[in-house]
Amino acid sequence: MSATPGGGPTQTDGPATGPADRLGFKPGMVVQELGWDTDTDDDLRVAIEDRIDADMVDGDYGNVVDAVLLWFRNEDGDLVDSLVDSLTDLVGGGAIWLLTPKVGRPNSVDPADIAEAAPVAGLSQTTTASVSKDWAATRLIAPKTPA
Repeated sequence: MSATPGGGPTQTDGPATGPADRLGFKPGMVVQELGWDTDTDDDLRVAIEDRIDADMVDGDYGNVVDAVLLWFRNEDGDLVDSLVDSLTDLVGGGAIWLLTPKVGRPNSVDPADIAEAAPVAGLSQTTTASVSKDWAATRLIAPKTPA
């Protein structure tokens, strides 16, 4: 760490952007996590919670959230249903980050299945990113409706 001209610390070691930054998370955001299980990436979860400076909330939160982190595996059932359920608490303009095991990993989800399920759930696919050794993230947003 080094000091900035204002006297505060600046982070100088490590990559400039971690996975939580690449996913667009910011301090103060409320992020709902759905589909957590023992196989989820704890390092990624901690990075996101550090970035938003809070714990993620679960499906029982009952208030609006800025983003949803949905862990989904091929064995988890119907992807469209899971995506529709993810929209329940999402604020207008918010994003769903669909986290799936990378292709070739157990329970991976075919990218074509995501591309097919998203519009059925009323979502548009915008970005795909590798966020950990075993998980890929796909950003899905609801199209803006005219005011």
